Amino acid sequence: MTTFVSDYEPRALWRRFDEILTVYRPSKGEDAMRRHVIEAAGARGLEHDRDEAGNLVVRLPATPGHEDAAVTVLQSHLDMVYEKNSDVDHDFATDPIVAERDGAYLTARGTTLGSDNGIGVAAMLALMDLGTPPEASVVHGPLELLFTIDEESGLTGAAKLSPDLLTGRRLLNLDTEEEGALYVGCAGGLGSRVSVPLVRHATPAGEAAFELAARGFKGGHSGVDIHLQRGNAIKLLARAIDAGAAAAAGGAADGEAAAVRLAGFSGGSAHNAIPREAFATVVLPADRAGDFRAAFEREAKAIVDEYLPVDPDARLDATPAGAPAETWDAETSARVIRLLVALPHGVASWSYDIPDLVETSTTLATVAETDGALEVLLSSRSSVDTAIRARARHIRAIAALAGAASSEEGGYPGWKPDMSSELLAVLQRVHERELGSAPAVKAIHAGLECGIIGEKVPGMDMISFGPQIEFPHSPDERVHVDSVGRFWKLLAAVLEELA
Repeated sequence: MTTFVSDYEPRALWRRFDEILTVYRPSKGEDAMRRHVIEAAGARGLEHDRDEAGNLVVRLPATPGHEDAAVTVLQSHLDMVYEKNSDVDHDFATDPIVAERDGAYLTARGTTLGSDNGIGVAAMLALMDLGTPPEASVVHGPLELLFTIDEESGLTGAAKLSPDLLTGRRLLNLDTEEEGALYVGCAGGLGSRVSVPLVRHATPAGEAAFELAARGFKGGHSGVDIHLQRGNAIKLLARAIDAGAAAAAGGAADGEAAAVRLAGFSGGSAHNAIPREAFATVVLPADRAGDFRAAFEREAKAIVDEYLPVDPDARLDATPAGAPAETWDAETSARVIRLLVALPHGVASWSYDIPDLVETSTTLATVAETDGALEVLLSSRSSVDTAIRARARHIRAIAALAGAASSEEGGYPGWKPDMSSELLAVLQRVHERELGSAPAVKAIHAGLECGIIGEKVPGMDMISFGPQIEFPHSPDERVHVDSVGRFWKLLAAVLEELA
């Protein structure tokens, strides 16, 4: 499928991104995208190899006359986060992503765009098109193009990377989302899973019920956007339910009889995305329904007012509904509400060493009913290993107080900055020469595969850079079109310098 995106400059890159928009590539489901890369390599007679995990490397020979240069590794991940607004009819498995121009930016129609990390993948595919001798138009030494899998759901592709796949010891990661910045460090991460067993009871006759929803929050990447203090739909819906439940129980002679019971609670869609939407069903005695709804709506208005500067489209609604056949019992419902209110979300600490860098944070990411239990997934990040372990113990303590089980999963290491890096010196010099400005040298609170690759392949000199991508992991995701051209110019110039 060809769209207007192919008309942008540099055309070699945008043409490949156009193709990527039509390829289904969820985390742990990158087969079609990997085949696409292998077919592109085969069409140009390029060698490729893959490891048991499914990571793929394509070997691109040097431009004639540059065969003796050291091997450079370029790396991007094949998968993307699929998110869409609830009112958008889109099946990612069968429907291509529809790109739309919005001023200086490219975005998608009600869905994530996949510029994270699709622009990096497109750049590597473009190098395969343009960099095959003798018609090379980008001068470079020997390249190893590393396409990793499953980055977005825990960096597991990089974690299972076979070191034997690579011979190069300098790596350009193309997964940074801030133009004009060179990233030399990142946070490590650890997931926490809290599980509450659900006890169900038949719903008595004559009960009132409400369908509750928190919608319109911007969400975003749990590392890149956590400092923006956007609302967490799960946390805020639980807060409003807690206010309503207190009002419903407060005026009754028998608080237990008047207690709100939940019949469902769900929200969030990915471990590394701030939840934009959350939904719940509550049931309670009909004579207390008015008190519940009035208190819920008062709290909802307060929340909307509080978050208006960052989430202007947010809303919380309570809609009367028919009572379901079963609910969770009153004790279980109270435990779930209090647990969601108590669990942490947001920035825990800022770095003492690097200005404006979040050091430690936790995102309450998803809530879903699974196998008779309500499971809450939290994602903690930190550039300090001891701090991330302390965060996990914090979550365990809250879970224990709520009578819930807690465990950790998916840990990965951070990437410690090396300010003496030879590769960093090259990038700084070329950036200033080609783009007319000195780049900012930064570390990022999000996880990058560099931390894991550096642990797998000791001695790897690494830098991460990319175009301007905003609001990844949400339907507001957008990429600045002209920044992609400057990113490509920098990449080509750096490869020539390294050759």
